[in-house]
Amino acid sequence: MTFADGRAGIDAALVRRLILAQFPRWAGLPVAPVEVDGWDNRTYRLGDDMTVRLPTAPGYVPAVAKENTWLPRLAPHLPVAVPPVLAAGEPGEGYPFPWSVRGWLPGETALRAPITDRARFARSVAGFVRALQRCDTAGGPAAGDHSWHRGSPPVFYDDETRHCLRLLEGRIDTARAAEVWGAALVMEHRGDPVWFHGDIAAGNLLVADGELAAVLDFGTSGVGDPACDLVIAWTMFTGPDREVFRAAVDQDAGTWVRARGWALWKAMLILVGALDKDDRAGAAEQERMISEILADHDREWVR
Repeated sequence: MTFADGRAGIDAALVRRLILAQFPRWAGLPVAPVEVDGWDNRTYRLGDDMTVRLPTAPGYVPAVAKENTWLPRLAPHLPVAVPPVLAAGEPGEGYPFPWSVRGWLPGETALRAPITDRARFARSVAGFVRALQRCDTAGGPAAGDHSWHRGSPPVFYDDETRHCLRLLEGRIDTARAAEVWGAALVMEHRGDPVWFHGDIAAGNLLVADGELAAVLDFGTSGVGDPACDLVIAWTMFTGPDREVFRAAVDQDAGTWVRARGWALWKAMLILVGALDKDDRAGAAEQERMISEILADHDREWVR
């Protein structure tokens, strides 16, 4: 396998060689993989206060320069921390992609950490979304390939969504799901383009002392339609917490229509994968989420 195949070849030894060659002032610091890692990038601790972040494949490379450029500009305007960029690495030591050194942010992701007050947490996430939307968009990267089309109209994933609908016939209410998806396609974003994160999910929300402390991974960020940033309403929040988030994030009805489309596409895609792997628990979770998305759509049209 090669680096282009995915995660192959990225290990602590490579990180040590890259640091020694390009940032020798940090060469004596210990290097260790983080406890919870992502797929798009491999991340390693560098000493106590830094991390090294390396893309795993060519499709994730555009995010490096984007984050290096825009995170320092966005950070002063956001209510919680985002990863501080300390250095930009270049291809070397057999590794073909640019990479970066970041400051370490303490805490645990919302997937694992206890949250003191879920309603307050929902308001904090909504406050982050709103603050990000208020950031100056001048010169910002318009939604497209670099954001995996987050921030673009959801029609980009129409073929994939309709394929999932065919595969899930008899497993979910595909007629209602098709209605939700169709509504998302025709409900155009008519507002000004704004900054969006693109992957606001529990794994990218850092919690410290029970509160939202930081937001990670801006690799899918850009300027466009913010509907994709509302998907967390179903992936993390339920019942009263979802309603708190909905009220606090204060988006128009059309944005919520598109958000349900984004959430449905992702939930069906994950459900198909879970069924292929005979992951019953994972499938049940996605089916629950799809049911709630459809129910929310039904309630919206009654209003």
